[in-house]
Amino acid sequence: MENAILSNDSQYTIFKFGNTVIKFRSPYSLEYYSSINEWDDGYIVVMTKYKHSEKLIEEYIDLVPILENLYIDKNEFLKPIKEVVVQNG
Repeated sequence: MENAILSNDSQYTIFKFGNTVIKFRSPYSLEYYSSINEWDDGYIVVMTKYKHSEKLIEEYIDLVPILENLYIDKNEFLKPIKEVVVQNG
């Protein structure tokens, strides 16, 4: 498996890869993630839909500090990920 999944559920962003699920707080007005513009070894550029905007907004998620705070070896965890896809619903 080379694809990771980015999704959201209520107030949380969920990043899944293999058997690992990382869940962290999202902005209160986030409705959903629309598409991934770029995946760069832990750094995600993602289009998002917020309640306060009619347009999609480009946002950035840096997984490296999250992985470090969880004592997950970032190099080992991120190396096999080739692509991140959005999963809604």
